[in-house]
Amino acid sequence: MKFVRGVFDKIEPHFEKGGQYEKYFPLYEAVESFFYSPKTVSTVAPHARTYSDMKRIMIYVFLATMPCLFFGMWNTGHQANVALAAIGEEAMTGWRIGLMQAIGFGLNPDNILSSMFHGFLYFLPIYVVTMVVGLFWEILFAVIRGHEVNEGFFVTSILYVLILPASAPLWQVALGISFGVVIGKEVFGGTGKNFLNPALVARAFLYFAYPAQMSGDAIWTPVDGFSGATALGITAAEGVPGLANYDITFWSAFWGTIQGCLGETSFVMCMIGLAFLLVTKIANWRLVVGCTAGTIGFSLLLNLIGSDTNPMFGMPFWWHMVLGGWAFGLAFMVTEPVTASHTNVGRFWYGVLIGFMVVMIRVINPAFPEGMMLAILFANIFAPLIDWFVVRANITRRAKRNA
Repeated sequence: MKFVRGVFDKIEPHFEKGGQYEKYFPLYEAVESFFYSPKTVSTVAPHARTYSDMKRIMIYVFLATMPCLFFGMWNTGHQANVALAAIGEEAMTGWRIGLMQAIGFGLNPDNILSSMFHGFLYFLPIYVVTMVVGLFWEILFAVIRGHEVNEGFFVTSILYVLILPASAPLWQVALGISFGVVIGKEVFGGTGKNFLNPALVARAFLYFAYPAQMSGDAIWTPVDGFSGATALGITAAEGVPGLANYDITFWSAFWGTIQGCLGETSFVMCMIGLAFLLVTKIANWRLVVGCTAGTIGFSLLLNLIGSDTNPMFGMPFWWHMVLGGWAFGLAFMVTEPVTASHTNVGRFWYGVLIGFMVVMIRVINPAFPEGMMLAILFANIFAPLIDWFVVRANITRRAKRNA
């Protein structure tokens, strides 16, 4: 590493103020900070004494997504192999299948390596396009504004990819991440200044702009000619008992061996990631408790009310938690510190609002049985207002106490 450090020390003067490549300093700083901690430190009081910095936080969140990522690659490949086996050999075309057969993996859904590699072949192009296009916008804005390239995009990129269907066209992937980075973050000043989650902004844009490819009306299995209803779509039409007709059980949804987006099908893997974030104190437990309480409370209320025409009224809260993007959203979107409320009391009510909204959208709105994405974006908008009420309540209480 001494050689690498020497290379950086040698070329750094060319990128500093007055150097030949001064305007490209943000790009140089981004590469250097990938290998080493930033050199900028506080020189005057007050000093914040903590082991955490932006890089460490983003690395922890990135690591927390790994269980979802690896399980998602396996499940995507497994579902694709199962679909191909059901359709027959005439459907076995395309560069992925050719590569799988050329290296001898085959298309056996019971083979872990075959399923993992097949899923990787769907994940990789989406992630590469996301990184290339997203980093282009990040670097462009950093160079124009003269500030550093933040590590926040690495988290945005992986979260964005994991909430996409594996069959998403690459040009739509590029368009979505462009919208999410530019409109969802950079127009507000960049990382830390955005009030909406950029990954969810990108996903919402694609959902409303291209519903045929992104809506919940088709099974997200990346094989042409193999389609049907999603688990939440089935529940909206037939209720929870209808899932048995499609071989979807509570435990298959719990473990994640069902069709869905790349990284959000497994409740277990999402909870492993959430546990890691809670232990490292990246995630605040009040957000988790609030969202869980909101989901359980409103779901029980609707169960009590009941409906003769809407089977979603009778959906138990534990099914809400294992289907769709509830678990992934809770672990990585609800707990996102920038767009959530910043007061402790506000964090709890922010979580309650999301839990309430996701159940309401799923049950009351038959056109959109998912709900978690919209619930979080809705709460993002109200987070500052929630904090304002909490702060005003604290001021009023202290004023009365002093009086």
